[in-house]
Amino acid sequence: MIKRIIAINIFTFLCMLLLSVAYPMVIWGVAQFSNGHGKGRTLSYKGKTVGFQQEGQFFTGNGYFWGRPSAVDYNGAGSGGSNKGPSNPVYLEEVETRIDTFLMHHPYLHRSEVTAEMVTASGSGLDPHISPASAFIQVKRIAGERKIGENKVRELVEQHIQQPLLNAFGPSTINVLELNRALETLNKK
Repeated sequence: MIKRIIAINIFTFLCMLLLSVAYPMVIWGVAQFSNGHGKGRTLSYKGKTVGFQQEGQFFTGNGYFWGRPSAVDYNGAGSGGSNKGPSNPVYLEEVETRIDTFLMHHPYLHRSEVTAEMVTASGSGLDPHISPASAFIQVKRIAGERKIGENKVRELVEQHIQQPLLNAFGPSTINVLELNRALETLNKK
């Protein structure tokens, strides 16, 4: 019996050593070879950090591209969805409000042209990407607000389309923060 207790304690100590020290050190070491050295990739504008590339942000100005809504107000410490199903009346009312707001800022669109991702939150509430279709429907609003040609804004969107892995796995996406930063430099030209 004492041999088993000693063996169990040794096994527990080895597991603690492996999982609490060795494994985190290996992960930390691997992270040092990644972009940002394990601290995430930040995006800067005029020498000032404006955000993380892999975390969505709230843009409300008519002169910027808007990302997906967030059920957690883009709080990275508490990511998550709303957990409300598509038949939940509160959720449906929230989506209807988002559609009405979106159409108010995009009067040139028909209700059927509003992409679902522009009025529904992602599962994490932190999605930094939108589809090219969601970016293209915002071009007219942004061009009008910034007083630049729609073709220039459309070209900028096309330049920021990220193709899926091997052009086969997943959809094409656009990082909203990167696109808005590029939009700021476009205005200066």
